[in-house]
Amino acid sequence: MPPLDPAYADVLELLTIPPEGDEAAVAAVRERDAALTKPVGSLGALEGLVEFLARWQGRAKPRLDNPMVTIFAANHGVTDQGVSAFPREVTAQMVANFTNGGAAISQICALHEINLRVFELALELPTGDITKEAALDDRMCAATIAYGMEAVAGKPDLICLGEMGIGNTTVAAAIYAALFGGTGADWVGRGTGVDDEGLKRKAHAVDQALAFHAGSLDHPLAILARLGGREIAAMLGALLAARHQKVPVIIDGFVATSAAAIAYAVNPDAISHCLFAHVSAEGGHARALAAMNQKGLLDLGMRLGEGSGAALAAVLAKTALHLHNNMATFESAAVSTKST
Repeated sequence: MPPLDPAYADVLELLTIPPEGDEAAVAAVRERDAALTKPVGSLGALEGLVEFLARWQGRAKPRLDNPMVTIFAANHGVTDQGVSAFPREVTAQMVANFTNGGAAISQICALHEINLRVFELALELPTGDITKEAALDDRMCAATIAYGMEAVAGKPDLICLGEMGIGNTTVAAAIYAALFGGTGADWVGRGTGVDDEGLKRKAHAVDQALAFHAGSLDHPLAILARLGGREIAAMLGALLAARHQKVPVIIDGFVATSAAAIAYAVNPDAISHCLFAHVSAEGGHARALAAMNQKGLLDLGMRLGEGSGAALAAVLAKTALHLHNNMATFESAAVSTKST
């Protein structure tokens, strides 16, 4: 087995020794929650969302003054294998659409006052075709992870990770197969809407990639470099930086989850600060979540990507925190507490 490139030394350290959550902040949230004018636990997962924010912000009074959706956009050489219903030029066109406010994620963020940032990752330079070469060399992969860490520079108090990249459901499927086992057919879905023949091409491309790189898939970061993409590496970087900057993370769908899967494969605790927004209609997503002992907050049959599911989960988090901060207490509303 080839040794892991030293370029990953800092990444490995961040993954291996992540800061713990703040349980005292969680206890303070629970104390207030018990005093609100409702039966304890009656808001279900909404109550858990406030605890999630408190734990990973390290604040007894969590806040969402600067929630942010980040979209990392990249292109993929594997599209040469006919794995997508759209040409890769669409990646750049959709980036412009995000900026101009025409995309679904643009509208969700505008409606709910969530900041939207889009990071273009060398769109003019697709990654290597994973069926016959590495997507990225190790140094470029490590540098892209480091670049993704800059996503927290704007000091968000919640970051939602999303992506855009024609062909990236194929590379995500390859990552899952390498990490969790199985063949291309076990992990690929229709992505942007490929027909039956396109689905077969996707499965075949994944199988070809697994076979071609079989001797170099001994470490999760090597899997990322050989089979992944710039947007997946950058999302991993953002995820890592968020943990160390006390920023909770909401992961979007099938592709975004593959970045978390790399972190999980190195150290399962490295994704404790992450909430998985939804279960994608891409069938492999539920399987990947199960492999990491995770559940999606929502199940709406979505498969758009772009951070859209993560943004909707952020809307729920904003709602949950608003209720926690603004509901009356039994004392302030002069409502009788539970009989003893």
